[in-house]
Amino acid sequence: MHVPRLLFLLFSILASIFSIRISAEGTVEQWDCFELSFSAPATANPFVGVAFSATFEKDGKRFQPDGFYDGNDVFKIRFMPNEPGIWTYRTQSNYAPLNGKSGSFTCTPAREGNHGPVQVRKQYHFGYADGTAFRPFGTTSYEWWYQPDEMRDQTLATLATSPFNKLRFLVIPNYRKEYYKGGSLELHDLPFEGDSRETFDFSRFNPKFFQRLEENVLKLQDLGIEADLILFRPYDNAKWGFDQMSMETNERYLRYLVARLAAYRNVWWCMANEHSYIDHLTDNDWDQLFRVVQASDPYAHLRSVQNADDIYDFNKPWVTHVAFHNYMAIRSPGVPSIIRSIYRKPVIHDEINYEGDVDSRWGQLSSEEMTYRFWVGTIGGTYVTHGETKRGEIGDGWISRGGALTRQSPARIAFLREILEQSGLTEWEPIDPAFQTNIAGKPGKYYLIYLGKDQIESWPFVLPRDGLEPGMRFQADVIDTWNMTITPTDQTFEVERGGRYHFSDKTRQTIALPTRPYMALRIQRIPE
Repeated sequence: MHVPRLLFLLFSILASIFSIRISAEGTVEQWDCFELSFSAPATANPFVGVAFSATFEKDGKRFQPDGFYDGNDVFKIRFMPNEPGIWTYRTQSNYAPLNGKSGSFTCTPAREGNHGPVQVRKQYHFGYADGTAFRPFGTTSYEWWYQPDEMRDQTLATLATSPFNKLRFLVIPNYRKEYYKGGSLELHDLPFEGDSRETFDFSRFNPKFFQRLEENVLKLQDLGIEADLILFRPYDNAKWGFDQMSMETNERYLRYLVARLAAYRNVWWCMANEHSYIDHLTDNDWDQLFRVVQASDPYAHLRSVQNADDIYDFNKPWVTHVAFHNYMAIRSPGVPSIIRSIYRKPVIHDEINYEGDVDSRWGQLSSEEMTYRFWVGTIGGTYVTHGETKRGEIGDGWISRGGALTRQSPARIAFLREILEQSGLTEWEPIDPAFQTNIAGKPGKYYLIYLGKDQIESWPFVLPRDGLEPGMRFQADVIDTWNMTITPTDQTFEVERGGRYHFSDKTRQTIALPTRPYMALRIQRIPE
């Protein structure tokens, strides 16, 4: 008899002596997490040898999430029901005490504020499962949830009053001397059993580490913030070895993480930060890791990867959206819409340099430039992620440890978000992007024209032809995107065909402007 089979036989004999506890709530809200908990002895390595899953069914719909070991002789399975009603379940396992457990529970309708997981919507955009549009305004704080509780709670309080509804952060911590044994921010729980490269057992996870992660993912969910989880990163400098793990370990880690977190509706999967700097992994390896996540996640949460110098092929079918990392791609109007047209998927510029004053060139953006890049990306039909640095702080401030936002762009980003939400448009599209790279909205109804760094005295009322008919009437507002003011004009504009490609005001009116940068125009059709 093979040793593993002998061990499982021994487990079964031992478990028969113990009572098996199954605990679960009788009801759960749609798109919330239903959890089954089983007590059974784990006398060998339960992370390697135990196969454990459950089948959940309702009216012909079937989901089969994997279970996981949560320490202290407790095994769990989590499930996110996608519609109300009675769901049944039955477990499957090669470990007898976990096999064949069955039951049912009631899923109630989602309450106000629960829109379900975010999905790709209308090819280039995002929406919740219930059909509500979702426009990501993201920020980055890589290591916020490792911090002492006071700092972590300050981060959550900051996010609660910020314009940001998506947070990028690491699952596996960066190596820092402050986090190591005896450091000022010593991490007592790391992803694997052990506390150094010499003592880590990469076949055994540390459940306490993942429990804390889950706690903070749920805190973000309570705030309505999507958790964009970065699964791998290249920053160990040969200290911990988390960036040099074998493919076997990588795949086991992904399956364990997905089993634990996929039932949380606010989860996104980002395979890596600067993926090509993990130089022992090839593109074929990344393909395989993507497929592991895709196969393990019954709910098809969003999946991408942030590129480094080498750009991963975002056209591959397991990539749901583009997490683009190229500073030049967001500096010039027109480039974002080109990137979107290449990949034909939603594009999020997930790192556009950081606003701050650190020595590194990637952390020296002015507040004006950060705000400018948000507008450029938005007008291009794409999405943009914020980040902030601060000289002299451990880990460069907000982008590493969180805490408080101290710079000027978040208020301007909130102003942009308010303008977009007031428009009533669920998606923003570039209008005539091949020739007029600074106009977005909906032809014939709504136009947002960003003048950026140009400083002009007046703007002639001329619009691209799509959606227009002679006699349509419009009103206009002048927007100062930096000073956050909206000034209506006292003019009414009536259009006529002005040439092959455009319509203009029939009396050739212009709109006066204050000759300063970062101005925009909002033009809306007057209802008939």
